[in-house]
Amino acid sequence: MDIITWTRGPIIGRGSTATVSIAVSNSGEMFAVKSADFSSSAFLQNEQSILSTLSSPHIVKYIGSDVTPEKEGLAYNLLMEYVSGGSLHDLIKNSGGKLPEPAIRSYTRQILRGLSYLHERGIVHCDLKSQNVLVEENGVVCKIADMGCAKPVLKSGFSGTPAFMAPEVARGEEQRFPADVWALGCTVIEMMTGASPWPELNDVVAAMYKIGYSGESPEIPEWISEKGKDFLMSCLENDPKQRWTVEGLLKHPFLDEDEDVESHLQSSSSPSTVLDQRFWNSCEASESRSLSMDHEYPFAGYSGAWDSPADRIEQLAGDEFSSVPDWDTVADGEWIQVRGDVLQDAVCVEETSSSSQEIEVVDEWISDQDSLFSEYSLDGVITSFYYNVSIQRNAQPNL
Repeated sequence: MDIITWTRGPIIGRGSTATVSIAVSNSGEMFAVKSADFSSSAFLQNEQSILSTLSSPHIVKYIGSDVTPEKEGLAYNLLMEYVSGGSLHDLIKNSGGKLPEPAIRSYTRQILRGLSYLHERGIVHCDLKSQNVLVEENGVVCKIADMGCAKPVLKSGFSGTPAFMAPEVARGEEQRFPADVWALGCTVIEMMTGASPWPELNDVVAAMYKIGYSGESPEIPEWISEKGKDFLMSCLENDPKQRWTVEGLLKHPFLDEDEDVESHLQSSSSPSTVLDQRFWNSCEASESRSLSMDHEYPFAGYSGAWDSPADRIEQLAGDEFSSVPDWDTVADGEWIQVRGDVLQDAVCVEETSSSSQEIEVVDEWISDQDSLFSEYSLDGVITSFYYNVSIQRNAQPNL
């Protein structure tokens, strides 16, 4: 992406070290910008180094990166495709706490295709969960996002969200492709229950110990089909060597149904310019969470046609011969003009440091488990954890 002038709009997501805003380029292109103070942007630069090499319909598209001067100092900005429907986590909540099985199959199939693309390129996502899967406005298409913890498969180090960690990761042994498969199983449980895969746990150390050493797996809901239960058992094998691969899961009987319906409905995408009515339908700022879904559940109220432009579009769109919007950014305090020419594509870092933790905002149904749903670069955490485990073992020889 060439150096451009772009305008930062409302904040649509916020973590402990980064914010995500809607932005518009001087040519009218709309995208999302994830920004962090440059001094604490190692995780974001890692995300740029991974995302910039990818091109898949199942992964959020990379647009560019730059460094800009802000009031508080330099900010590192990652420019990405804007996916207007919010996260899969939002959709689960807005659907009453669980999704119908056809929707679960559809989203699972798409996530697996995204993971297949990553694994073919030797990349482990390391932090798959419903908060890191974004849904198009039509409520049908989903895309994997947030590569801040991603790494080449043979690279050392551990990161991610404790509640979604595979046993071998919790034990500090390895974090490779099977770890993403375990996290997928946990995400499917989220879609089925609207709850944490480990609802009884609310302490990071206790969770890591149970996940790593108990030999237990998250409880599989009783109400799902036998094919669904078998699919989850295939994802949640404690031995990573026995866990199914992504390619194997794509052929699992659980995902055989509904594929024709999914293909028929995947005909619309998120708005890409400010002249798209869907942009204004979805662009209500939120400083604490991603955008809410318009539909109660996937496939509800879907339509391939959109209403005619509203008054706000007529006021902002400019004249009929120009694609550049004619708006007053001074009068509207939520839009900030940015010149992206301080640094372009800054050098990426090799590893996310433990001080660069991006803790996602966790909503109502997991508010009592914040620490289990926070992202960590876990090298320091695991070292401390195993030091404590060693002490416990010395004190309790039969542990």
